Amino acid sequence: MVTDVQHTPTQLAAFREARRRYVTSPQGNLSLVNTEWITGDPATGQTSYGVAGTWFPLPAGESGLRLEAAAADGLSVDGVPVDGSVVVRGKDSDRPSEVRFGDTVTGYVVASEEGTYALRVWDACSDANRDFGRIDAFDFDPSWVVEAQFTPIQGGRAIGIEHLKDGGKTRERVVPAEITFTKDGADVSLAAFQDDGGLLLVFSDATSGDSTYGVGRFMRVVPDADGTITLDFNRAYLPPCAFSYHFNCPMPPAQNRLSFPVEAGEKNVLNAQGALLH
Repeated sequence: MVTDVQHTPTQLAAFREARRRYVTSPQGNLSLVNTEWITGDPATGQTSYGVAGTWFPLPAGESGLRLEAAAADGLSVDGVPVDGSVVVRGKDSDRPSEVRFGDTVTGYVVASEEGTYALRVWDACSDANRDFGRIDAFDFDPSWVVEAQFTPIQGGRAIGIEHLKDGGKTRERVVPAEITFTKDGADVSLAAFQDDGGLLLVFSDATSGDSTYGVGRFMRVVPDADGTITLDFNRAYLPPCAFSYHFNCPMPPAQNRLSFPVEAGEKNVLNAQGALLH
């Protein structure tokens, strides 16, 4: 068992409070109310559900979308009121734009791997934020702080990752190393893939769909210089799609679908009455 001072009930409580603040923030998981891909005719554009303005794809290779709106619509991009046409730069730009639709409603533009763009809309006063009660979670269990081996794969290994809304299609992700450990006599090998400049571990286990969220759970992992890696399953957290239907989350690859229960980490999102939020 690992006894690093960072892996304690007090540290876990701080982690969970930070999670609560994040998911309830104005652009936290509970605030996402729409993700709409803008793929209409570049000449006529398309509207987006619930917000003002007409949105147009840009020529291939340009980041973002073009927005047309009147001053009466009350929109601003990067703090500047819109009256006419403006480019809203995507999150793949080195200077992504933020759109403000109203006092509590904001948005930005995200890119697909194919080079198309979607408008994401966030409402700090969303129904989900209003109805949210808490993130249900297991109590801290030191036995789920696991010391593992991190063995680099020369050149990395590409694996196909399914996403919740992709109808079984896979997206290629690079796995830079094998993560191996033994737990209660079972040898385990996990794949963490590169995501947002770090390593993301997506897994499910025997609790998934029973006492924990059915799609699975996430963990951010960081290898140590000596070839080890500490897996603190107490910090396993729910994916964004557990909070809003408008996310499209990666699903666990086959080797990360554990046959035994991992009774540690976050379980489910509950409403104020203690039932599942959705």
